[in-house]
Amino acid sequence: MSQTATASKASTVEALRKRTYNIRRHALRMGEVQGQGYVGQALGIADVLAVSYFHALKIDPKNPEWEERDRFLLSIGHYAIALYAALIEAGVISEDEIEDYGSDDSILPMSGMAAYTPGMEITGGSLGHGLGIGVGMALGLKRKQSTSRIFNLLSDGELNEGSTWEAVASAAHWKLDNLIAIVDVNDQQADDKSSMVLNYEPIADKWTAFGWETYRVDGNDLEAVLEAFDSALASNSDKPRVIICDTLMGCGVPFLERRDKTHFIRVDENEWSLALKELDDVYGIQSGEK
Repeated sequence: MSQTATASKASTVEALRKRTYNIRRHALRMGEVQGQGYVGQALGIADVLAVSYFHALKIDPKNPEWEERDRFLLSIGHYAIALYAALIEAGVISEDEIEDYGSDDSILPMSGMAAYTPGMEITGGSLGHGLGIGVGMALGLKRKQSTSRIFNLLSDGELNEGSTWEAVASAAHWKLDNLIAIVDVNDQQADDKSSMVLNYEPIADKWTAFGWETYRVDGNDLEAVLEAFDSALASNSDKPRVIICDTLMGCGVPFLERRDKTHFIRVDENEWSLALKELDDVYGIQSGEK
């Protein structure tokens, strides 16, 4: 790689790192408003959302329903706080909406609903249906000869659902090279660790066997996520793509990283300010710089 290319890549990574900080901070602020929320997942998936919204996706923040946009589908509806944080950072949603998160008549309900929120393409629940919707959308775009892509974020727990694997098979059958699935592997779901409820390994081999072009990365290694997205976007294969991202719930806030992992991480009232301070410290942000 030339010095110019290296410098350009470093600049891109640094710009995305600032986005990850802001996404994590927006999510924590929303959590503080309600005193709860799936902040563990939001912190864990922030790097992936930063690369998605500020590097990969073709969108118009001023016109979320622009026909030529790429569509980002949140199959895991309870991750809404994470997507809201990305949409706020992207300028699709005003930062002022944070103060109304989860309240009556808010455009940011605690579980994502397309009818309420600009930029929310689908209502992601019950779980296991997002990828099927994505297959339908991708096939429709193909038949319209559109160059737009579908990105679908789903969870390791959704791999328990038979409908997910029907969608995986269908996407390969229809050669949907305009579909990119993103799997968040944090090994947590409501009943237990995902791997204990129903073991999903060897996860990459399964997707490959179904006919997908498969990538697996540390989802909290920003540079690795960036490279995986670039490879998926640049590929000339007629296969759909999947980027499997191993993430750590609570990433970016050390005391939450260390906390016993459950589907819903508890954060006490006095800990929200501590979480924001630790996030600032991790990113080297001084008071007044935000």
